[in-house]
Amino acid sequence: MSVIWAVLQKDLRVESRSKIVTSQVLPFALIVLILFGLALDADRAALRSFTPGLFWVTVLFASTLAVQRSVAVESETNAFEALRLTGAAAWQVFAGKACALAVQLLAVEAVLTLGVIIWYRSAIANPVLVVTAALAATIAIACAGSLYGVLAVGEGVRDTVLPLLLLPVLTPVLVAATRAFDDGINTAAVNGWSWTLLLGAFAAAYAVVGSLAYAVVMEDA
Repeated sequence: MSVIWAVLQKDLRVESRSKIVTSQVLPFALIVLILFGLALDADRAALRSFTPGLFWVTVLFASTLAVQRSVAVESETNAFEALRLTGAAAWQVFAGKACALAVQLLAVEAVLTLGVIIWYRSAIANPVLVVTAALAATIAIACAGSLYGVLAVGEGVRDTVLPLLLLPVLTPVLVAATRAFDDGINTAAVNGWSWTLLLGAFAAAYAVVGSLAYAVVMEDA
């Protein structure tokens, strides 16, 4: 846990100095959210109906940008080589980086939630379901993003290939999170908790695969 905590602190400290999330990722996400609203011609009924899907598509776009910028910063400073030299287990490094990415994404999601409440006039009917589903989906996104970000670095084409690698893998998370939010904000009559359990399964699967594969892809980073 001390190694995981150290990696987590390191990544959050890098973010506090570079301000990538606050100066790039968050403004990008808010712009996408506004553009979705304009594309639907500010139709309040349609916006409320499509809020879950629009929210999570925006989160996926923002997460891809966050992973790209985070990996770019670490590649420029040879941080991956330094992490290898510490002798820390690869799964510990993976867990720390995934947790740091999850914290950043949760902050973005919190602001986006305020955005859909204000801009789309949406209301949260079941806060517990919404928060639980968001946590499970965010963990899944963070685990997949941490793994594929390093994989793209190894290929040397992170800026162009990362979205092509990451977005298809996260498509099931998008579907499940959207359905869970449909119930959470009362836009469709579905069982949101069953979809949240599926999100938990995705999060666990991505965490296990990432922990096992991180050692291999980290060597190529």
